[in-house]
Amino acid sequence: MNAITGRAAIADSRLADRLRRETEGEVLFSPGDRGRYATDASIYQVEPVGVLLPRSTADVAAAMAICREEGVPVLARGGGTSQCGQTVNRALVIDCTKHLRRVLSVEGDTARVEPGITLGALNDALKPMGRFYPVDPSTWARCTIGGMAGNNSCGSKSIRYGLMADNVLAIDAILADGSRHRFGEGTPEGDLVARLHALGEREAAEVAARFPAQLRRVGGYNLDALTPEGRAQGRGNLARLLVGSEGTLAFSAALDLKLWPIKPRKVLGICQFPTFRRAMEASRHLVALDPEAVELVDRTMIDLGRSIPIYRGTIDRIVLGEPDSLLIVEFHGDADAPLLAQLDRLEEMMGDLGLPGQVVRVTDAAFQAQVAEVREAGLNIMMSMKGDGKPVSFIEDCAVGLDDLADYTERLNDVFARHGTKGTWYAHASVGCLHVRPVLNMKSGEDVAKMRAIAEECFALVREYKGSHSGEHGDGIVRSEFNEPMFGPRIARAFEAVKAAFDPPLPALPFGLLNPNRVVHPPRMDDRSLFRYGPDYAADPAVAPALDWSAWPGPQAGLLGAVEMCNNNGTCRKFDAGTMCPSFRATREEKHLTRGRANTLRLALTGQIPGGLASDEVADALSLCVACKGCKRECPTGVDMAKMKIEAAHARNAARGIAWKDRILATMPRWAPWAAMLAPLSNARDAIPGLPWLGERLFGFAAARRLPRFRRDAFHDWECRAPDGRAGEVILLPDLFNRYFEPHNIRAALRVLRAAGADPAVARPPRGTRPLDDGRTWLAAGLVDGAREEARRTLEVLSRWDSPVLGLEPSCLMTLRDEFLSLLPGEPARRLADRAKLVAEWLAETKPRLRLKPILAEAHVHGHCHQKAFGAFAPTVAMLSAVPGLKVVPITSSCCGMAGAFGYDAAKLPHSVAMAELSLLPHLRKAPEGAIVVADGTSCRHQIQDLTRREAFHSICLLDRALA
Repeated sequence: MNAITGRAAIADSRLADRLRRETEGEVLFSPGDRGRYATDASIYQVEPVGVLLPRSTADVAAAMAICREEGVPVLARGGGTSQCGQTVNRALVIDCTKHLRRVLSVEGDTARVEPGITLGALNDALKPMGRFYPVDPSTWARCTIGGMAGNNSCGSKSIRYGLMADNVLAIDAILADGSRHRFGEGTPEGDLVARLHALGEREAAEVAARFPAQLRRVGGYNLDALTPEGRAQGRGNLARLLVGSEGTLAFSAALDLKLWPIKPRKVLGICQFPTFRRAMEASRHLVALDPEAVELVDRTMIDLGRSIPIYRGTIDRIVLGEPDSLLIVEFHGDADAPLLAQLDRLEEMMGDLGLPGQVVRVTDAAFQAQVAEVREAGLNIMMSMKGDGKPVSFIEDCAVGLDDLADYTERLNDVFARHGTKGTWYAHASVGCLHVRPVLNMKSGEDVAKMRAIAEECFALVREYKGSHSGEHGDGIVRSEFNEPMFGPRIARAFEAVKAAFDPPLPALPFGLLNPNRVVHPPRMDDRSLFRYGPDYAADPAVAPALDWSAWPGPQAGLLGAVEMCNNNGTCRKFDAGTMCPSFRATREEKHLTRGRANTLRLALTGQIPGGLASDEVADALSLCVACKGCKRECPTGVDMAKMKIEAAHARNAARGIAWKDRILATMPRWAPWAAMLAPLSNARDAIPGLPWLGERLFGFAAARRLPRFRRDAFHDWECRAPDGRAGEVILLPDLFNRYFEPHNIRAALRVLRAAGADPAVARPPRGTRPLDDGRTWLAAGLVDGAREEARRTLEVLSRWDSPVLGLEPSCLMTLRDEFLSLLPGEPARRLADRAKLVAEWLAETKPRLRLKPILAEAHVHGHCHQKAFGAFAPTVAMLSAVPGLKVVPITSSCCGMAGAFGYDAAKLPHSVAMAELSLLPHLRKAPEGAIVVADGTSCRHQIQDLTRREAFHSICLLDRALA
């Protein structure tokens, strides 16, 4: 450590100590924490000094005062989804998303909120009042109101409702000197306001001449709020000046927002175009129909969307033939008839444009939600390209007039072609703000040079068309340096004067306290020392993965490429009904998030975290990952953190050995037969006082948990014939948990399969050897070699026949479809994966005519995470829905929180319960007392029994009960 680095470390330590003493917030200064907050959804990586999660506005004010005294800048951050680098800086990051997220009041059409609340949470709270906040970025489920204000967010409906600046009524702000001000209509004319208005009057003519007349202009500061003309036109609310300032002028402690009435009805018309230019030319005509939004989907997005299983079905439904581009036209209203009439007019207009019959009408709410999901995932779909070449955001959201849109986009495509690349296009055709990303490799100095050249040529085109160089995503690092060429030197100096008025320079802070060097005094956008993939970025050559990652190109046999698929856009931060990411929902901490974990792994794999994959930082970040596989399905770029967790655990085991508790659990398939034979003794732990306490002290098994009970009547392979490949045969593969803990489920499955006309057989090992196993317990402990041995045994037996292979436990059966391909890559594993199905999936596909008697009850069905991640929950619901009289109620829930052995760990018990409390337990408390509870996961049934005292059944048992 050199002298300068040493002094910086001492100063950082002093700052952390002061924050811990003088605030009540959570103080995060570890290398892992700093690394996780070093990136946003841009191409940049700037390690912060540290991170504070404030519990109150008082914590924020105290932290700002401490940083002012210590000479450390401050950066307010929301969801960290910014694409231009405005939420990374060498500063103390203040993350408001964990604690400062309340709706403070709602009065009429005004809501007062804290900055850390997400737009999705706000609109959920407003919905019962018939109101909503209309600025709707595609990141609505995870972007925060404070971040949206800092960025002047827009969204698809800006043609109707305007930008963030049009919908923020007032901001309660803390300035750099610690003073409090309220900026809104009629802000008192104090010294600061007087100076600002004087500036506005002085620069009014220049503002009128240089600010583009585009709705989508979010670059620089909103100086038009200060000019006499702006005030006369209703833009004089000084909150507008703070909106879009990217945290460089003040900290927004509370925001007053303008609310709008909800329009309850919606229809979509999806217009098909044979060429991209035809779509661009049509946009100005379609806007004349007064839609709520007009959104573009280009050919690249269509093709990439089809390659992602979660979106494939939707894409196939919204296209007619093979169009080059789509425009999704959205109409909202209060009644169906007028909206259907608007769709009729849309079809007429398309006919007038020479494209009759080229509109897909979408009137069903469920289908509309699926279309919205694809549209909102546009960025992530584009980023799902594998390899180092990715669509890069730097000219992402320039805006031009609709009359110029076709010519501008055509000329910009020519620019891309001259530099040997192409762009991906999507988003807001209604306002001339199309998101375009040239495909470049940011690890290549040559491509970085191309990026700068393309930016300069693009912005020259924008100026020619009198457009806006920043139409939605702000300035940050990538665009701040272009404010002066865009607006001219006089306006650039005026921006600097605004910054100095709010946040004057100090000896130790020459560029101010608040997010310095953004908007004004910027670095070069192509300064590679600020890049995520800087000049020295390199994979650790010592890393040798244990699993197969060859689907991803690049070093470390593809492992690093798989980790780098995380683009930091933060879809995993959502709180809607999907599976991903339960540990983040329970903790609201970045390190317990798929994105945070992926960043941790990337830093470890490239030597930026000492100790690599075996480090404590990696283990800490993965400690609450329940391997739910939600990210594998719901992350639009397919980041499979469950598989990455296996890789990290394997590396840690190799470096440090394996804990006794983990070894006991991993080897359960080998000792479980003996434990079942000695069931009274094996189950003694929960029968003898003091043993639960001792077990917790010795092995870490939570004393408050009852362990699964071994059964003396465990299922034996000889209870059913062995496979021989005869016609109609299906092979049942009993899993460890149902075999030894709930054997009645396997026996019920055999009865159901026979009733369905199948000829079931049970997969058997060679005579005299232990039962076949899927390796699930070995993988959970990171013992990849043991899992591979079990997979080899199982694959060798099951490859002898072509019969369907069926299972009951989702996590075990899906191992055949997933991890077997990484343990034993090759054609035999692929063939087995194609044949492996849950019993419910097989029944849904074959549709046998079962004779079923009525069950007059409600069945509340919780889906196992792996069922949902692999699209196998719907067949279970369909299977139960076939039972006469049975009302099937799917439970909208994420992980139950038990997750195999996770919930039995004493250290993780509180988190296990917290995950269950997110949605599962509240639902079950409201369920009628006589309702049947169904859960196909062994651990799910145990969690429900433990925390509600209600017995949960496997779905196969309920179907067995209904057999006539």
